Amino acid sequence: MSAKRIGTCTSILTIMLAATGLLKAEEQGASLTISTFFTVKSTWTYLSSDEAIDNAIDQCRKTDITKVYIETFRDGYWADRKTLEHARDRFKEAGFEVSGGVTTTRIGKRSTGLSHLCCYTNEQTQNQLQKIFEFTASIFDEIMIDDFLYTDCQCSQCEAGRSSDKYKRFHADSLSWADYRCDLMVEVSKERILKPARAVNPNVKIIIKYPQWYDRFQKRGYEVVRESAIFDRIWVGTETRDPNSERFGNKNQYEAYYIMRWLGEIGGDKCGGGWFDSIDTSPKTYLEQARQTVLGGAREMLLFAYGSLQRDERAHCTEAFRKELPGLYELAGLIRNKPIKGILAPKPPNSEHYAEQYIYDFVGMMGLPLVPTAKIDPAAKAAFLPVHTLKDPEIRDKISSMLAAGKPVLITDGLAKRLEGFDFQDKNLHILKVKADPYNLHRLTREKLKAIRSPMLAPFGLEFDAPNKVALYLFGDDLLVIENFNDQPVTATLRISRLGKAEKALVLSADEAADFSQAHETLDFTKIGPRTLVAVKYQRSSMQ
Repeated sequence: MSAKRIGTCTSILTIMLAATGLLKAEEQGASLTISTFFTVKSTWTYLSSDEAIDNAIDQCRKTDITKVYIETFRDGYWADRKTLEHARDRFKEAGFEVSGGVTTTRIGKRSTGLSHLCCYTNEQTQNQLQKIFEFTASIFDEIMIDDFLYTDCQCSQCEAGRSSDKYKRFHADSLSWADYRCDLMVEVSKERILKPARAVNPNVKIIIKYPQWYDRFQKRGYEVVRESAIFDRIWVGTETRDPNSERFGNKNQYEAYYIMRWLGEIGGDKCGGGWFDSIDTSPKTYLEQARQTVLGGAREMLLFAYGSLQRDERAHCTEAFRKELPGLYELAGLIRNKPIKGILAPKPPNSEHYAEQYIYDFVGMMGLPLVPTAKIDPAAKAAFLPVHTLKDPEIRDKISSMLAAGKPVLITDGLAKRLEGFDFQDKNLHILKVKADPYNLHRLTREKLKAIRSPMLAPFGLEFDAPNKVALYLFGDDLLVIENFNDQPVTATLRISRLGKAEKALVLSADEAADFSQAHETLDFTKIGPRTLVAVKYQRSSMQ
């Protein structure tokens, strides 16, 4: 029997086992756990009786979910202790891991901004926040905080707090709203969440989940360096949804990969997984969230939320996920323990985006394999540097160092304008014309993209020719992934210096193919289907 036939049979068996809930991530050797989240209202509907819990357990098993988070508080509503404890015990008896959850919305005094947010300067808010976490820690040994632990309040109390000496001692200059909110939320987290929760339950571990909007974190009080240091674990929002969604869209799918890797570097071993939902998604965009979460290195994938996944209008996303799940496990296994390679793409924490918001996601969609990072390392083989990197006071020296070493550096026109007096004549310095609107990058033609990719990929012995919205990922020295985010099939050519044997390792798409032929050092992809991912294993000759 041919290898292809064996692989097909194995995939069919895998799908059958996954559908029955008998196949777990660890049985496939893939480091990936599937989990879900029961909101407070879901506890009333799906966890209020043994019959309802039995059904929930059955539904979870059909999606290979082995861990559940059960929420105690959201939007001013509390879950009942007896319901929480009974559901916790029933799930544990059924072999599930069980943790708690909290969503910090509509607590105490409301913010002057978004109505569901809170004024954390207010003592009443802080007192109620503390009670919520004391209550939750008395039931669960692990608690995840949904991504609403931030504020936009500018009330008189907050203004007085911002002007007080209490926080000014940390800053040489006058305190901005961003500085105040970051300092405030770090202190509130220490004194009103972590300390009281640990006093109630010394074994409790608390997870802070960051939202996907990484370019606005500091403006609302998310301080990823200090908060990642004090919390036991961190999680990442990878809910990019449909890029054409008017309500939640206008996001690049690559954003989930960038933020997962970026926060994964900041959090290190504390970074557990990625969380996405089915809101404003089609089956294709729902699966793209899952793929990017896996490519981002997540050890756990949370499907938010259990209740929404039971609705008829979301059932098509759940079904598509179940069918692709064996492939997602396989993808996780392929990239496990392989370092990502490519072009350094630093975003210093708390950096300003000016007019280049989420520029990294657009550049990733251009087919440039990025290495998300928080620091600018001149030792990198190549680098992409937008205006965010002005946060680094040594930015000029680091660019000069890389150029002196003959390394290609791609900077945005926004950064170029702010580097007054810099010598832009170096042949290794390339300027990306964003024109204060990253969406302009989606309009770049194939030929223009090829001209940009050519010098940036040269240090890696690569040449890549493909249309826009076709991403390239490099793992270790023997695995690459190409994903077509277009709604039509594309052709692509990839030249790899000293290329030996190359073979298709995986294709993720329900009905599409990704075919290529090899001629010496060149892989010619005659068709990569719409919304399709292909992984390729390859070997390189040791000869120079």
